[in-house]
Amino acid sequence: MLLTDLFPGRSQDQMQQFSDHMARLMSEAGLPWARHREKTYNSRLAQEMAAWADTTRPGTDLHDRLYKAYFVDHANLADKDTLVQIAAASGLDSEAARSVLDQRSFSEHIDRDWYEARISGVTGVPTFRARDLFVVGCQPFEILERFVNHLKTIDD
Repeated sequence: MLLTDLFPGRSQDQMQQFSDHMARLMSEAGLPWARHREKTYNSRLAQEMAAWADTTRPGTDLHDRLYKAYFVDHANLADKDTLVQIAAASGLDSEAARSVLDQRSFSEHIDRDWYEARISGVTGVPTFRARDLFVVGCQPFEILERFVNHLKTIDD
């Protein structure tokens, strides 16, 4: 889906400001980030494959490779061939990865994750939650620090 379709009514200038803001946040966090992304892709299959990878080879770099593929290389994470290539590059069995994607073996697992997120009040990622307080989205360190300090005052 084109980002302009996902965010109708936003001007090119507003879209550029958002992109610049995200680039600054990612730079501050030391994360790679490519600007000028025009499309977004459904990441559901990538989530299912990552859940499978966590059960077969914990500690694999698959999550990092998926991040880079999407946010740096602008890869289509809805494409099974792309996902199988990423799995293989991270040392996972490509035939097993293809089977997991074709059979949707981890679909119910991800459905449960999404359900738990919804009933817990999670509306975006990342989300930090403690004592029914939430910090949602990519936030500067200072916001997270304030959140933790506020929680400390509640404990006192």
